[in-house]
Amino acid sequence: MWTLTPAERRGLQVVVLLFALGTLDDLWRATRARFAAEPGPAGAEAGRPDAVAPAGPPAAGEPADSAASARARVDLNRATAAELDALPGIGPVLARRIVEHRERFGPYRRVQDLLDVPGIGPKLFAKLEGRVAISAPFHPDATSRPGIVQSATPRAR
Repeated sequence: MWTLTPAERRGLQVVVLLFALGTLDDLWRATRARFAAEPGPAGAEAGRPDAVAPAGPPAAGEPADSAASARARVDLNRATAAELDALPGIGPVLARRIVEHRERFGPYRRVQDLLDVPGIGPKLFAKLEGRVAISAPFHPDATSRPGIVQSATPRAR
């Protein structure tokens, strides 16, 4: 039979306590991620009514009445890295790049500006195009008029 000294018992108790805390933290994060991924009523997701826009048309091959057509779009100019990470094909690193690009170069003017982010190519952009949106039309200066078509070329860096 093993006998532990008082110091060894305290050490074992600390290890067991740290293991229990780590397990509880993992369970809490998993539960929180599950609830964040579930869509709530329109405009109520993540407690930010302005972060969700109505869903767009269904992607190619999806029926119009599918549950996927009810999903909400993510606003590129307001979304956090966690919200972007929930998009298909976007992981935490790419989500962080999207946010850093927005902080470095200013707000996105059009959805196609995602192609300027390193790691987003035409295939990934095709997956994301119907799931992201821009909050408001961008006007470079106060003298620009609505209705002027902006250039389709990518922004210079």
